[in-house]
Amino acid sequence: MTTKWNDLAERVIAGGEITDEEALSVLDAPDDELLLLLHAAYQIRKTYYGNKVKLNMIMNAKSGLCPENCGYCAQSIVSKAPIDSYPMVEKQTLLDGAEQAHKMNVGTYCIVASGRGPTNRDVDTVVSAVEEIKGNYDLKICACLGILKSEQAARLKAAGVDRYNHNLNTAETNHDNITTSHTYDDRVSTVNIAKEAGISPCSGVIVGMKETKQEVVDVARSLKVLDADSIPVNFLHAIDGTPLEGTHELDPRYCLKVLALFRFINPKKEIRISGGREVNLRSLQPFGLYAANSIFVGDYLTTAGQESTKDHEMLEDLGFEIDYIKMPVN
Repeated sequence: MTTKWNDLAERVIAGGEITDEEALSVLDAPDDELLLLLHAAYQIRKTYYGNKVKLNMIMNAKSGLCPENCGYCAQSIVSKAPIDSYPMVEKQTLLDGAEQAHKMNVGTYCIVASGRGPTNRDVDTVVSAVEEIKGNYDLKICACLGILKSEQAARLKAAGVDRYNHNLNTAETNHDNITTSHTYDDRVSTVNIAKEAGISPCSGVIVGMKETKQEVVDVARSLKVLDADSIPVNFLHAIDGTPLEGTHELDPRYCLKVLALFRFINPKKEIRISGGREVNLRSLQPFGLYAANSIFVGDYLTTAGQESTKDHEMLEDLGFEIDYIKMPVN
């Protein structure tokens, strides 16, 4: 039996695109068609990634103390959430995190720091740690340090940073509802600066921040234009004490439809289920991997994740294989 979802998948695999009307129909798909929709998304995923899943781990290298006013973030200046705040950690802490990532068969180790952008001293610490990590482990390194300057990007590239993350977070039309301390163009510019330095761009979204369905489609298309190699799809975990406290717009079925949409629009890209996975997808977490091909293991920045052993069990139960890319050791 063929369905319109399979027809869309076949078109995408053949190099075509879906229309905005079709994209919205994915988000509006009846719940009784959800398995058919995921099957279609899986056909695209399988074409480019088979049954492999990429694992990522976050090191929260600098927490809180951020002058930005992002409404979703517990680390922002407007947040009243009780979190640990500390400056850039010592180099050894970054090295210890890399060792842990290696032992967990993680492919990408993500060094994340709060703030508008890194100081040169912050970059010094990351550069020194990355140089040593690359000499010891076959890890892909992703840095997420905020708004970046060209000379900082060049230093990170020279040290061995493989990927730089800076999320668009939401559609341009919704950006000012989320933060006013930097612009949407600031975010696009940082992604382009990383690309110009030869670093693989990583940029994604946070769904559930009072955006419209059309804005979800718009930001998925913006990421296609930006040509982000990796697209983290976060689902808002509304934290008490932040401006978006009490915002609960999502249910697990809609989250799965969002993941399917991102696969339809960005078929060849790494789609990563990211923050908010556990609280929004809940018991339907495994189904997300029929559209996405990447997840975080361990904790996020200020919220706890699922135990890594349960993540590995989930992949085994699905019959999926960990894609542990062997990076050349310098």
